[in-house]
Amino acid sequence: MKRSAAWVMAALIASGAAAKAQDPPPAAMTLPPPEVSDPLPGGERIAGDHVFANFYPGKGEGRRPGVLLLAGSEGGLGGGTGRIAQALAGEGFAVLQLCYFGCPGLPPRLANVPLEIFTQGLAWLKRDPRVDGSRLAVMGGSKGSEPALLLAARAPELKAVVATQPSSVVWPGITFEPEPKPGWTENGRPLDFLPYAKDSETEKGIFFHYKNALAGLGAHPGAVIAVEKIRAPILLVCGEADTLWPSCPMADQIAARLKAKGRRMPTILRYANAGHEVFGLPIDRSSPHFAHLGSLGGTPDGIAAAHEDDWPKTVAFLKTAMR
Repeated sequence: MKRSAAWVMAALIASGAAAKAQDPPPAAMTLPPPEVSDPLPGGERIAGDHVFANFYPGKGEGRRPGVLLLAGSEGGLGGGTGRIAQALAGEGFAVLQLCYFGCPGLPPRLANVPLEIFTQGLAWLKRDPRVDGSRLAVMGGSKGSEPALLLAARAPELKAVVATQPSSVVWPGITFEPEPKPGWTENGRPLDFLPYAKDSETEKGIFFHYKNALAGLGAHPGAVIAVEKIRAPILLVCGEADTLWPSCPMADQIAARLKAKGRRMPTILRYANAGHEVFGLPIDRSSPHFAHLGSLGGTPDGIAAAHEDDWPKTVAFLKTAMR
């Protein structure tokens, strides 16, 4: 998804703040403001009932299956996620592209974000007369995979779960402060999270903050997302060349936990030559931006091939799960 976790984290890497997470950041350093795009053609702005979102009613007659769509760490209403919402609507889904921070009435940054924001978004979909409330799914990418999986573990009525560039654990919120803040809260209480690694290898970049932290997960069992509570089929999409965080190893952790708990195994789409930009709409290879793909792992051809394969498979997965 454009300008999502990949985009925000690239800014962190460039600043050096991510490579030295425990050092106080320069006083003037801030994250770029979240992107709050207007709805694309076919969409409408929703602002009320504790929900700020862009809604795409979906192609077709009657009540359509609903998808709660969560972007990555930009948290706003990014245009890239909007194009995914618009494309899903063209496939017959009613899509609520939900903002969860940085929008009016919401937390200003990605820290201490209430999970109730996501349950309220799901409730909005259930109430809308254009949506079939008995056929609902959640879809989140990168940082947005955390609330997608956390919500799915709390919403047994969901029929499908899609997590792209997924995380198996809850990570800290994303701020420039020296002390990590919780990313999520529930009933006013912060959720446990896995702190970033602090060893010397993390000087190599942000990937090692995540990779090396996972080695110490045994000391933070509360940070593990309880995916075994998810009743719906799960689709995971990851790139083996991801240099932002180890999305394929974390997808494997999700699968291992489900297997250990005797639950249904997820479907995993993994791509050897794709990085953190592994998922999305098919890419125009003649675009001048094509050569710049792969800044967070993989090659332009590998990423384009992944999109050509994972997009139709994701649409088919949702249609099968919610028919």
